[in-house]
Amino acid sequence: MINLTENAGRKIKEMIADENNDKLFLRLGVRPGGCSGFSYGMGLDDEEQEGDVFFEAHGVKVVVNKDNLRFLDGVTIDYKESMMGGGFTIDNPNAVASCGCGSSFRTRDEAGSPSEC
Repeated sequence: MINLTENAGRKIKEMIADENNDKLFLRLGVRPGGCSGFSYGMGLDDEEQEGDVFFEAHGVKVVVNKDNLRFLDGVTIDYKESMMGGGFTIDNPNAVASCGCGSSFRTRDEAGSPSEC
């Protein structure tokens, strides 16, 4: 299951409204690379793919490819505003290590493909 906080759901709905395409959903994924071994990918999409798993939170459709679900099951996505701007954060209970910026991680069983920062 993928969890969105209320703030994240609100911000994603704003982003979808700005695109003026009610078929958009949030796609969350993982790819090898980054300081710790795996990097997150997150963006709006409107094309479903074979192997997609669907969730809904705070009125937002969230899609993850089944091959990535082992890395992302249980994550919580939040959106925080600060004086420097705003941004999404991902809290991943599957990660045993992550880089300082929070965009790269590794799991207990898989190291991924770490690269230099």
